[in-house]
Amino acid sequence: MKIALFGSTGRVGSVVFQQARTAHEVIRLMRTDKGATDHDIVGDVLNEPDVMRTIEGCDAVISCLNTDKEDVLSRSMPLLLKAMRHHGVKRIITCGTAGILQARKDSRLYRFQSDESKRRSTTAAEDHLKAFFILQASEMDWTIVCPTYLPDGERIGVYRTEKDILPQGGKSISIYDTGDFMYKQLSDDTYSRSRVGISY
Repeated sequence: MKIALFGSTGRVGSVVFQQARTAHEVIRLMRTDKGATDHDIVGDVLNEPDVMRTIEGCDAVISCLNTDKEDVLSRSMPLLLKAMRHHGVKRIITCGTAGILQARKDSRLYRFQSDESKRRSTTAAEDHLKAFFILQASEMDWTIVCPTYLPDGERIGVYRTEKDILPQGGKSISIYDTGDFMYKQLSDDTYSRSRVGISY
């Protein structure tokens, strides 16, 4: 399998990359050539030709892009989907945030809109939510992995997952277990076209 990976130098993205490269060909879009291989594309996720070249010939897309104050997630998602359509790719796995899961106490709210979320700023969650809406409206086979508090931690290998909500009492999940779970979604369609909450 050939995988297009975005956000490969981030905390979760680097874990996904280490896992995926052992069994698959991985093409990364990187902002600089530091650490890049001959397979990688140096460019910008907001530049359509760079995204097109990254996804060309791939079988699946994994995005571990971080949000910022310029809405990079929701601005880049249409470009990823356009490139996927152009190259006939259907599967995309992204890293979200537990804030965009439904609130357990009131399913009409997202967690970031409820008292279940402890974060004061909602900027990141709002960008993640826009990206979720774009995926949800698409025809793609998508999965959004939504971890709660993400310390570096260690690879424990035992954790809980739940469709559309955070597992009861979930407090944290390491970057390693989150990255491992994201990678496993390449061969698991349990959470196709779903958000999935993950925590210990």
